[in-house]
Amino acid sequence: MTMPYQREKETVIRAVTAASNLLKSIQNNIKRSIQKEDRTPVTVADYGSQAIICKIINDAFPKDPIVAEEDSRELSKPEHAEILSQVTHHVNASTPRVSPEEVCQWIDLGAGSISRRYWTLDPIDGTKGYLRGDQYAIALALIEEGTVKLGALGCPNIILDTHRGGKGQGGIFVAVRGQGAVQFDIGGGSGKKIRVSNINSPPQALLTESLEPAHSDHRLNLELAKKLGISRPPLRMDSQAKYAILARGEASIYVRVPSPQTPDYREKIWDHAAGSILVEEAGGRVTDALDRGLDFTCGKTLEKNYGIVVTNGWLHSTVVNALGPLLP
Repeated sequence: MTMPYQREKETVIRAVTAASNLLKSIQNNIKRSIQKEDRTPVTVADYGSQAIICKIINDAFPKDPIVAEEDSRELSKPEHAEILSQVTHHVNASTPRVSPEEVCQWIDLGAGSISRRYWTLDPIDGTKGYLRGDQYAIALALIEEGTVKLGALGCPNIILDTHRGGKGQGGIFVAVRGQGAVQFDIGGGSGKKIRVSNINSPPQALLTESLEPAHSDHRLNLELAKKLGISRPPLRMDSQAKYAILARGEASIYVRVPSPQTPDYREKIWDHAAGSILVEEAGGRVTDALDRGLDFTCGKTLEKNYGIVVTNGWLHSTVVNALGPLLP
């Protein structure tokens, strides 16, 4: 019997695998990036990943809008013709005989609007990590009636099996609502179920946080760790790879509260949709810092939410209660 969302799941795995292979093949050859209005970089890899994924999703589900992070406005400018040529070259390795105009059209398939059913995509979550050769993630999720129904994270630099001496890099993490969370090797295979840790004592927990200090309040997290009796230093890493390691039990707490420099910042939907369902289906909990569920109905940002708290579930109430008095 076919499981619910089976076709969507198969399509997502194919799309994220294709994008992962593209990003791995060009990671060491990125020469230039474009500075966006928010001063974050966007590269040949971001554009290529978005083009490939949007094309695959649109071919399979042409009526579904896609809400993605990038668009082709900067890429289409004459001064960026060389970068567009590079993007086209790399996309051609996956889909031959594609023109620069078609590549831009595929990228702009991600300019959809929030609707009853839509996809949200971050073609490279953690572009700075990608450029450094560190952790990054391809994040793709399907949302219906404000609820994430399916999510996938492609993490090409993650260690697949830490119990085998760190061998095997590159994993794809997939979760379907009500069906659990699974980790696949990027090269294929049947995958294996993953679960959060069963740690219920805060001092035994490992806290993970964003590597970039502009993305989260590191000082607040330090105060929280002291309050919880956590002596181990936090594990800092880029991207939604943090959700992946928490979902498979290697960390137990992830807290992200806006930096004091940007107190009014609200999280983007593509930065948390895929990771949130992965942790929830692995047995954990995801809320904002005020213990409210994430609201994916407000547009491109989680406008009704403040911060993010992710735990293995056992520790969630303890973390939220300890965090409350520390919030600005």
